[in-house]
Amino acid sequence: MSKIGHRAYKSWFCWFTVTAAFFVLSWFLAFRSTSQPRTEFDVLPDSKFVRAPESAGGAAPNGNLRKCDKTKPILKVFMYDLPVEFHFGLLGWKGDGKSVWPDVHGEVPRYPGGLNLQHSIGYWLTLDLLYSNVVENLSGRSAVRVRNSSEADVVFVPFFSSLCYNRHSKPKPGEKRSLNVELQEKLVSFLKDQEEWKRSDGKDHVVLAHHPNSLIDARSKLWPAIYILSDFGRYPPTIANVEKDVIAPYMHVVKTYSDDTSDFDSRPTLLYFQGSIYRKDGGVIRQELYYMLRNESNVHFTFGTVQKGGITQASNGMRSSKYCLNIAGDTPSSNRLFDAIASHCVPVIISDEIELPYEDVLDYSKFCIFVRTSDALKENFLMNLVKNITKEKWTAMWNRLKEVELFYEYQYPSQENDAVQMIWQAILRKVHAIKRKIHRDRRYSRANSRGGDGSFASASLPRNLSL
Repeated sequence: MSKIGHRAYKSWFCWFTVTAAFFVLSWFLAFRSTSQPRTEFDVLPDSKFVRAPESAGGAAPNGNLRKCDKTKPILKVFMYDLPVEFHFGLLGWKGDGKSVWPDVHGEVPRYPGGLNLQHSIGYWLTLDLLYSNVVENLSGRSAVRVRNSSEADVVFVPFFSSLCYNRHSKPKPGEKRSLNVELQEKLVSFLKDQEEWKRSDGKDHVVLAHHPNSLIDARSKLWPAIYILSDFGRYPPTIANVEKDVIAPYMHVVKTYSDDTSDFDSRPTLLYFQGSIYRKDGGVIRQELYYMLRNESNVHFTFGTVQKGGITQASNGMRSSKYCLNIAGDTPSSNRLFDAIASHCVPVIISDEIELPYEDVLDYSKFCIFVRTSDALKENFLMNLVKNITKEKWTAMWNRLKEVELFYEYQYPSQENDAVQMIWQAILRKVHAIKRKIHRDRRYSRANSRGGDGSFASASLPRNLSL
């Protein structure tokens, strides 16, 4: 080979090597960007960066686009103007006769305290929708109320069913039926008559049933709807399931540990439980664990109630404990888990059938310990497990608890990524599946129509659900 040919060959070989290297590098980067799994931090912003909502200084004029983060999807919600007896009337609010809703510019009706608060989800969601119509800046919000149902992603049913059960499940003297039963019958009758219900068979409706015994007479009639539940313990899977419905956190009854300066060494109790010990169904494990653990050192396992300062005792006990037991009771869940999170006491969850809020985007294993019931009942298994968790591992979980605690806080006005906004986000993640179900149900509606012109027998689809 001549010198000229040799130099040409070397130039060509160098060019080919560099080009090939660039091709392999670009292919690797492209593959990595599409194959790398997303972490929860990609989905859930760091809870330290919270912006308080703007003051409700007046409603935006009709037709004016209010400020919002256009990069963040927002759920459009149509809310029925149900009579006051279904919602704030249950709080003793009578209204002024002009509107079925309180004026959120002023003081809103207060929700009763104590254990009633555990299942107050409907109260906070309803207030948030009313507030979305008067706040100027929608930044940080996950849902907004729309007045035209054809513009909505979902239809919200503002019946405070849990409060209705707690306060009105027994007939008054001289009455044959309770108000709880009567309102459920009225609700079913009302919904079945609405065009919004008919055009989707209720699949895009959001119905509140957080207390395990709430809506017990109507649940089998409204089941196509999205239920907001605490768990699935008293529901057959054909009525409620994780694909269709949303699990919402209980409102914790202990105070948030906002000034927590504790650490591993300053929490003397290793394992803490205080509550009802003798339960039925899946809760039988509580009494079995009680007899196994009651004499262990550094373990607090006693009976307790909310009466006679029980909430204060539980708060102090959780704040001074490293681990807090969350054991299945009559149903798989309880507010004890959320009391533990608010107290920054690492939860030890012993409930095989439990479903957890936002678990499609939140990894609970980073701040909770999960133990199978069969393992927990083995001699010394539970004690050996918690004793062998290192101080560094516990501290990491404790820090994560402080990062996620906002996700379980109910408040008014709501803040970005608190419990209210997180529930709206969970509903928003159901919207595509809802649309798919509605569209699939309409595949043969033209063929099955009784009309001779081949038109749909039911009402037309709203704009955001149309093909």
